[in-house]
Amino acid sequence: MRSTKTRSKTTRILLWAGGILGGLALIAAAAVGVMILRMNYVPPDLDYSTTRLSDQGVYTVSYTASSGTVPVNQMHRWTLHVESADGLPVEGADITVDGDMPQHGHGLPTRPRVTRDLGGGDYLVEGMKFHMGGWWVMDFTITANGQQDAVHFNMLLKP
Repeated sequence: MRSTKTRSKTTRILLWAGGILGGLALIAAAAVGVMILRMNYVPPDLDYSTTRLSDQGVYTVSYTASSGTVPVNQMHRWTLHVESADGLPVEGADITVDGDMPQHGHGLPTRPRVTRDLGGGDYLVEGMKFHMGGWWVMDFTITANGQQDAVHFNMLLKP
């Protein structure tokens, strides 16, 4: 038979350990809650237009998805149209493509790229795929005629 002193010490240790574990569980639950809120927050004032002025105003850029709307979980293409500030088609540009989900901290599951200059300021972008719904940002860096500028398109895709 245990003494009262031993039982009391064991009870205190169990209560102490339970308190620590409970506190850790509360901290973990709070962290998960904050993460979920952060991952679902979309700024209310985003511009979702498909035609945008580049950051420094060098180019006006627009895109059209091959399927009409931007699909989720399907490979598709975009036609990117690039004009100079004075409205002339930009020919022979070097264009890099990148995209990400700002809330989630990850990029695209593919590596889209411009595969062809279609002429008249149009460029074919192949390898586009968005693997989930949510807020995406597509970034294009355009270099032509000694000038470089970037443009960013916000999209809120439905799963």
